[in-house]
Amino acid sequence: MSLTRRALLGFSAAIVPIHHRITQEPLRREGSGVGGTMYLGTYGDGIGIARYDAEGRITKTGTIDVPDPSFVIREGNFLYAVNEQDAGAVTAIDISASPRMLNRQPTKGSGPCHLAKIGDHQLTANYGSGDIAVHPINPDGSLGQQTDLVKHEGSAPHAHQVVQAGEYVLAVDLGTDSLYAYTLATGKLTLQHQAKLATGTGPRHLVLHPSGQYAYVADELNSTVTICGYADGVLTPLSTLPTAPTGPQNYPGEVLMSADGRFVYVTNRGHNSVAIFRTDGAGLEPIGTPSCGGDWPRHAAFDPTGGLLFVANQKSNNVTTFRVDRTTGALTQTGDFSTPSPVCVNV
Repeated sequence: MSLTRRALLGFSAAIVPIHHRITQEPLRREGSGVGGTMYLGTYGDGIGIARYDAEGRITKTGTIDVPDPSFVIREGNFLYAVNEQDAGAVTAIDISASPRMLNRQPTKGSGPCHLAKIGDHQLTANYGSGDIAVHPINPDGSLGQQTDLVKHEGSAPHAHQVVQAGEYVLAVDLGTDSLYAYTLATGKLTLQHQAKLATGTGPRHLVLHPSGQYAYVADELNSTVTICGYADGVLTPLSTLPTAPTGPQNYPGEVLMSADGRFVYVTNRGHNSVAIFRTDGAGLEPIGTPSCGGDWPRHAAFDPTGGLLFVANQKSNNVTTFRVDRTTGALTQTGDFSTPSPVCVNV
């Protein structure tokens, strides 16, 4: 598979060293006291810091100067970001007060694009080199030296996501059309199972049903979502559905699930929409594809209440806010926030 992540995005970035400058504008409190803090992953422009209020209105408050932080997660008082460059790395930041850089560790792979805290380790998916890196997390939140690097076998592996599923670590690989299940012990990954999807599917991200019995996979290259059964580290493909009507070429981005397990959402890059499905677990029923309010919806996230959905539109440089009808699953756009190259939103 010759398709590269950078070619798909139409993006070419120079490799630059990490900077330790952090800027933060004073927080504006008007209308934002009952909201929360939002961190925005980007290409090239650092991690954006913003506040959002109960209505989903977003106000910029600062920037953390980190190179190509295309995926960002928050764990308590710490923020972790990939540095998606040829010489990949992951950065640890203390956010207990003013953001403070802790350290940066190389992933020993290229193009890291996703990461997850699993136990006392940070795991990173390296897209370009098709492998999973493991770093221990020190008591102060900083990252220790790498303890493992597991390469996916195939002609063009492209690891795209890593998530925890009980005692297992699940990894999604777009290039090998595979879903892997590992166990993690003493900083080492051991492969337990590999599920193959149809050639050319291009699995990107998955989300688990709250029951733990099903997973839903956003398939980037054939514009579908795959339903899988799940038990004890084994993913079993069951069926697939298109995520967008026929028309422009489309590449699904993020897949999310409502907390009650009733609705699945998939962002559509190309069709520029959010596909909404009703689910009973084993099946999906399409119920709509409303506009994402921008161009190239790369990522999306619910606020902690589940009543708001934020969508990061990479090419139109905006984050849109949607009110979620938790009875019907419907989305209503209520806000639009301009910001450079948003590719990940963490709330």
